[in-house]
Amino acid sequence: MNITQIMPTIQVTAKKIRLAPYCRVSSDSADQLHSFAAQIRYYSDFTSKHSEYELVDIYADEGITGTDMSKRDDFLRLLRDCKKGLIDRIITKSVSRFARNTEELLETLRMLKSIGVSVYFEEQGIDTNKMNMEMIVTFPGMAAQQESETISGNLRWSIRKRMESGEYNCTYPAFGFNQKNGVMTINETEAIVVRRIFDLYLQGYGLQKIAALLNAEGIPRREGQSRWYNCTVKYILKNERYMGDAVLQKKYRTDTLPYKQKNNHGERQQYYVENSNPPIISKETFLKAQEMLRSKKAPTERTQSVLKGKIQCPECGWNFRRQKINGKNYWICSGRSSGETDCRHRRVREDMIYEAFISMMYKLKGERKYLLEALIHQFEQMQNRASKSNERIRQIDKEIADLGARNLVISKLHTNGVLNAVAYSAQSADINNKIAILRAERKKKLAEDEDDELLDTLKTLNEIIEEYQLANEFDEELFEQIVERITVNDNTSITFHLIGGVDLTEEINEKGRCKSA
Repeated sequence: MNITQIMPTIQVTAKKIRLAPYCRVSSDSADQLHSFAAQIRYYSDFTSKHSEYELVDIYADEGITGTDMSKRDDFLRLLRDCKKGLIDRIITKSVSRFARNTEELLETLRMLKSIGVSVYFEEQGIDTNKMNMEMIVTFPGMAAQQESETISGNLRWSIRKRMESGEYNCTYPAFGFNQKNGVMTINETEAIVVRRIFDLYLQGYGLQKIAALLNAEGIPRREGQSRWYNCTVKYILKNERYMGDAVLQKKYRTDTLPYKQKNNHGERQQYYVENSNPPIISKETFLKAQEMLRSKKAPTERTQSVLKGKIQCPECGWNFRRQKINGKNYWICSGRSSGETDCRHRRVREDMIYEAFISMMYKLKGERKYLLEALIHQFEQMQNRASKSNERIRQIDKEIADLGARNLVISKLHTNGVLNAVAYSAQSADINNKIAILRAERKKKLAEDEDDELLDTLKTLNEIIEEYQLANEFDEELFEQIVERITVNDNTSITFHLIGGVDLTEEINEKGRCKSA
C-alpha cells in the first residue's frame, strides 16, 4: 500500500488580534482630562507600533470610582463587546485599574477566558492567556481590594467627622435644590412642584392621585426620569430638607467590597441639623403633612381607598366594586352586577386579596435575585444589543482626546508667552465648552438604556423589595407603592400587575384560602 502525503497549497494568513485597551482616570484632579487624552494617545500609538494587533476601540471611564463595576459605563460596554465576539484581547495598565474587588475581578476574568478573551496587565506583567489566572491575579487583586477598602474607610471617617462638626451638608441635593461649593440654594422651577405637592396633599389628595396628576401634566423629575410614583411623592412629603432641616446619614455603605448602600435603620449614628439649608415650605406646613401621614383611618375606610379602582375584570375591563355578603366583604365586577356587561361572574373575598398579596411578597422577596435582578439583566442585554450608539461614542472619545490635546498646546503657548492672557482665556473657554457638550452627549448615549422607563421602574421595584421587611400583616403602603392593578382571572386566582411590567399570579382554593405556589 502506497501512501502519498499531499501538502497544503493554501497559505494560512496570520489573523490580527483584535485589541481593546481599557483605561481609567480615578482622580478628579484638574488634569484629569489631559490624563484621559494622554492614555487614549498612548494606546493608539501602541497598536500602531505592534502590527499583530488591530485596534477595536479604546474604552475609558473618567473620574469615577473603581470599587463598583456597575458605575463604569465603558467597562460594561467593553464586556458587552467581548460577549458579541468583537474583541480577542484586552490590555490595561494594572489590576487596580481593571477592578478593585477580587470576587468580581475573578468572576469577570473567568467569563472572559470562557469566551476566549485574554487580558494583559502591563504593570504586573500578567497575561491571563499564558498563566494560571486565578493563582496569579488573586494576589494583586487582594492587595488592590485592601487599598480600596482603606481609602474608602478613611473617606467615611472624614465624612462622619464633618457631620459631627456640622460642616457636612450632602453630596447630592434633593429635588428642589441646587448645590455649588457645598452651599445649597433653592431651584425655583423644582421648588414650585414641591410646594404644589404639599398643597395638594394637605387639600386631601392621595399619593397616587398626586403622582397621576404630575404625570398627566408631563412634569419631569430629575436625571431624565419622566414618571412620578406614590413612593417618590411620599419621599418628598417626608423629607425634612424642605423645611430647612437635615437628617444626615439616612443611608450608609457597607464596610467591605462589594460596597452596598443600605437604609440606616439604626445601624449607624445619625445627625439632625437645624437650619441646614434654605426652606422651600414652612415648618408648620411640613409638620401638618407629617401628622396626616401618621394618621390612621378606620380599617374599612383604609381598605376601600387602597383597593378602589385597582381591581379589573379581564373580560369587560370594568373595575370591581365592593359588596358585603353574609357579613364578609367581596369584590365583584361592577359591569356584571349592574347588568351593563354579560361577562362571566367573578368575585373574590377581600381578605383573600390581602392574603394573596402577603403570599406573593414572601415569594418575591425570596426569589428577588433570581427573578427581578435576572429580569433587569435580560432587559439591559436586550437594549444593549439594540443600541446603535457605539460608533458615536467612539467618535466622541476621539473628539474629546483631540480637544484635550489642543488645550495642552494653547496652555504651553500661553506659558511660553506666545499667546496672551485674553486670547488664551477665550480659546480655552471655547474648548472646555465643547468638551462639556461632548461629555454630556457621551453620558447620555451610555445611559440611554438605563433611562428607559420600564427598566427604571423595574429597578425601583427591585430596590423596594430589597429593603422590605417580611411581615404577616397586609402592608398598605407597600401595596400602593408597587401594585398598579389586580386582575381577577376567575374565582380561584388573581394576578397582581406590579410596576416595571411584572405580573404575578396567586391562586385561591375553593375555601377562599391562598394556595402556596
